[in-house]
Amino acid sequence: MVILGIDPGLAIVGYGLINYDNVKMKLIDYGAILTPAGMKIPERLDIIYDSMTELIKKYKPDAIAFEELFFAKNVKTAIAVAQARGAAVTAAYKQTKELYEYTPLQIKQAMTGYGRADKNQIQQMVKLLLGLKEIPKPDDAADAVAVAMTHAQSLHFGQDFRM
Repeated sequence: MVILGIDPGLAIVGYGLINYDNVKMKLIDYGAILTPAGMKIPERLDIIYDSMTELIKKYKPDAIAFEELFFAKNVKTAIAVAQARGAAVTAAYKQTKELYEYTPLQIKQAMTGYGRADKNQIQQMVKLLLGLKEIPKPDDAADAVAVAMTHAQSLHFGQDFRM
């Protein structure tokens, strides 16, 4: 099963693809969709939508897992990132109905067993569990790989976090 993990953002949308065979996880690819800061929001959303569509058509994932957004303070940033996530979710939904979402807490617990793990601990677990020589870069891509791995674990334990 090919799982695409997405770490949504406006400037950077991280993505990570793994293959999961009900026993092992293997990294297929990872990277980031980038949008320039000086560009208008609709143009940035268009880049995200089109890039997501291309990515999904290229790899034909069986499932797509998104990290849920969490913002404590900056409402303006939250709205822009939510719009970007919406563009990514819409592109994904047009290709497959197998969409899932995980909270940051669920991802931290799945990757480290500890809900207050920091970003570096999660990234080290991505590296360790997949047998990689280095942590995927940028950080958003490593986070997206962790989202895909969290979905694989939820399948293993029979949990359903469908959108």
